Amino acid sequence: MTTAGNGSKSSGRASSAALRDAFIGLIADEGLVPGDRLPTEERLAERFRAARSTVREALKRLEEEGLVEAVQGRGRFISALGAAPVERPITRYEGITEMLTRIGYRVTTSVFSVNETPADEQQAHALRIPSGTPLIRLARLRYGDDEPLVFSVDHILRDALPGPLAHRDWSTPLTDALAAHGHRVASSSARISAVELPSELARRHRLEGLGPWLLVTETCLTRTGDRVMLAEDYHRGAAIGFNVRRRR
Repeated sequence: MTTAGNGSKSSGRASSAALRDAFIGLIADEGLVPGDRLPTEERLAERFRAARSTVREALKRLEEEGLVEAVQGRGRFISALGAAPVERPITRYEGITEMLTRIGYRVTTSVFSVNETPADEQQAHALRIPSGTPLIRLARLRYGDDEPLVFSVDHILRDALPGPLAHRDWSTPLTDALAAHGHRVASSSARISAVELPSELARRHRLEGLGPWLLVTETCLTRTGDRVMLAEDYHRGAAIGFNVRRRR
């Protein structure tokens, strides 16, 4: 991610989501406080080499999150929430590799298994498909700086990723593979709980004694609302946490 703290400009055409993150960086790096005014759309567009419409969309995101307040005829101002940016907001959808890279880890992936399996009742309910619908089951472990950080079991609609299973690199982000087939994941419905890694998995993959994990169970949806993947991600509780803003 490119931020504005050093005054550098991003290259290419940034998305509104990337610009939203860059504006958060600008707030933090320049020490803006509640009541301070953000630069104008024109100046932000020039600084980040972005289209005015994209800048406006990114600013709208900040307004919807309560981080920026728009005052008619005067501009946009930092709110109390906006002056306390959250490093890893619980409301942000991002892939595991993206998340670990964002917080500074060098990420590697071990693929333990990939096979085709029929959807059981729980998976069928989450994905709103008939029981028995073919799914791809993928088990992986993501390392950060060679330390095991996230163990994942993903169930993906078989039709969403056609072709022989053996002909795909399963160590790469699933969201990229799904997007390449027209299924761009934009959001998820998630539940987070503190658990121990299932003993069978811990023994099989030599992950015993690592303490409690944060289990994030997500049903991943495309921009059109199609449910394409059910993900169970076990995050090392001692190494990874989530942050959340609260307001009345």
